[in-house]
Amino acid sequence: MAGITDATFRALVASHGAGLTFSEMVSAKSLVYGNKNTFRLLENENIRPWAVQFFGHEPRILADAIARLDAEAGDGGFPYDIVNINMGCPMPKIVNNGDGAALMKNPLLVGQLVEAAVGASPRPVTVKIRLGFTPATKNAVEIARVAQESGAALVIVHGRTRDQYYAGEAHWDEISAVKAAIKIPVIGNGDIFVPEDAIKRLHSSGCDGIMVARGAMGNPWIFSRTVAYLETGELPPPPGKAEIVATAIGHLHAVARRKGRIEEMRKHLSSYTKGMPGSAQARQHINLAKTAQEMETLLRELI
Repeated sequence: MAGITDATFRALVASHGAGLTFSEMVSAKSLVYGNKNTFRLLENENIRPWAVQFFGHEPRILADAIARLDAEAGDGGFPYDIVNINMGCPMPKIVNNGDGAALMKNPLLVGQLVEAAVGASPRPVTVKIRLGFTPATKNAVEIARVAQESGAALVIVHGRTRDQYYAGEAHWDEISAVKAAIKIPVIGNGDIFVPEDAIKRLHSSGCDGIMVARGAMGNPWIFSRTVAYLETGELPPPPGKAEIVATAIGHLHAVARRKGRIEEMRKHLSSYTKGMPGSAQARQHINLAKTAQEMETLLRELI
């Protein structure tokens, strides 16, 4: 979700009932060296609780990054609630550096990273993993146990291997196996696109919670509708076109005000408008639009 879960998006989904949000991936090394762009990823709209999601493969650097962030937070910089170590990102530029899902190949290093983070942070340390690096080397249960023994407070499991990226179906039976193997809470992730998916997987897997990622793009209502379904047993209707467009326009202008640019909104607006009559042509024009006002005009024409 790089380029997606910025401060504006986190505030939006939190307003719709998301119980916990995560930053974009933050390079531990870049944070240690004071990279300004890295600190921009940590902007927040006072939405709590939220987790800072680190990536990196050097225990000492990770500990130093957490210490630096905590020092900034102590000065009113970046208050946050949870440390998250990403061990699941499948993208080549991350994996080829030994980060993200590449860590699934090294259980010893996983333990060292978690121990370093736990030693450096007064906040809970969590990890996100996949089922393994390849179908032949699935080791999610082993990695989850290592994380638990090293002091992790929670494990998030995406139900695919690194080799799968996001293709095929997420294997929730294997997420369930991780839940059965460890004592700390387990959050399941993968293929949650409608409230019915969330309810089904929550009940069938035995997980302590559900993470929604791609399913939230253009669809913050998945949180409010799922929460209502859990609390009442009744599924609220999906939003109409007018509500979707109004939310998209609000999101668009919030990003324009915060960042001074709108290019990142193209993928968001594509998700908001998917399936609407005339949306394919509208998206072509949106992708060429130069201003937020141009994008708004094109969105309003869809109502």
